[in-house]
Amino acid sequence: MNFNKFSGAARAVNLLTLAALIGLLPACGGGSGTSANTPTPATATPPATTTPAATTPAAASNTQVITIDAGPANTVNTLFTSVTVCVPGSATACQTIDHVQIDTGSVGLRLLSSVVQPSLKLPQKAAADGNALVECTQFADGYSWGPVKSADIRLGGQTAIAVPIQIIGDASFTDIPLACSSSGPPENTVRDFGANGILGIGSFANDCGNACVGGINHGIYYACSSAGCVPTTVSATAQVQHPVAALTTDNNGVVLQLPSIPAAGAGGATGTMILGIGTRSNNALGSARVHTLNATDATLTVTLDGKAYTGSFIDSGSNGYFYPSTATRICSSGFFCPPSPLTVATVIQGKNGTNTAYNFTITNADALFGDNPGFTAFPTLGGQGFDNTAVDLGLPFFFGRSVFTAIEGRSTPAGVGPYVAF
Repeated sequence: MNFNKFSGAARAVNLLTLAALIGLLPACGGGSGTSANTPTPATATPPATTTPAATTPAAASNTQVITIDAGPANTVNTLFTSVTVCVPGSATACQTIDHVQIDTGSVGLRLLSSVVQPSLKLPQKAAADGNALVECTQFADGYSWGPVKSADIRLGGQTAIAVPIQIIGDASFTDIPLACSSSGPPENTVRDFGANGILGIGSFANDCGNACVGGINHGIYYACSSAGCVPTTVSATAQVQHPVAALTTDNNGVVLQLPSIPAAGAGGATGTMILGIGTRSNNALGSARVHTLNATDATLTVTLDGKAYTGSFIDSGSNGYFYPSTATRICSSGFFCPPSPLTVATVIQGKNGTNTAYNFTITNADALFGDNPGFTAFPTLGGQGFDNTAVDLGLPFFFGRSVFTAIEGRSTPAGVGPYVAF
């Protein structure tokens, strides 16, 4: 079973304090590495694949189905949807790709080259010098490499036009700079990535921001030719973009709604992704409490065991709760295995001073997997964080609630993003 600890591909310099980051590089999610000792893969049939978003009947054109199941790489606590991509301007040169991971800790659509039909000839984006624009997306445990191409993206019955996306593992681009490849093992296949792609719906409009506009020492974007690849600046509009921010309506944020999951887990789950915040009756904030985020790195503060972790974040692309702990045993799966259920008390504080008490429970991961080999949704999964400055409230945080993620600079009834509300 493949376990992705951290995700988060939000903008490079904006996530310097996140546990998933390495240096000045973006932490991008979706299927990080496999644990050294993983349980025997589940043999039960996973829940049915989601009906492609483009054909799912919906009362409003700003919703689509999201699911948790084993996916193409036999994962747990991985949230998927289907995304339709088209050659810009075409209504027929299109492909719907299922099992694309939904990640509030990242920005932009990234697809594995192996799942994109060769006949879908998406146009290559050019770097400032006219050569091919290629991106290195680095994680805490590896990297993904691939060109930036342009596509129309259909979400919730709407279409974002000519959006820059990344195609990971494209065989036409095998000359990987050492600055990229030295960050760890490659994650350029579906198995290594944990999904057919990742749909980053985080807090920013693009994935690097001003760091890539004005400098080349970010290690993210390259101009590639037959002579090799060299670092390059890239304009904000040519960077990989937030697909929702590129829509003409319902473009100020996203709401994720998932059902509650029994403590022992479940075979899977089905929920809804709603585009926009406060733009229609189905995405009103209601009683949700707004927690504004640091405008440069999308973090907030989580206090746990009396210590304030100022680089914390809420991330649907992480498959558990991850936080610093020296007292909780780590088991063979790489997750926590307390001898009895452990209640963890926290306070989540936004930059606006909003405080929300939030308690969660961690149970023995080995027992969870052993007793429920066909389950893929676990609300009590947790593990050791990578960084002593952060608490990562991963996908279990999303169970049983609506979580709003507002995009930077976009107006909502509760003010301008970035913020999270729940």
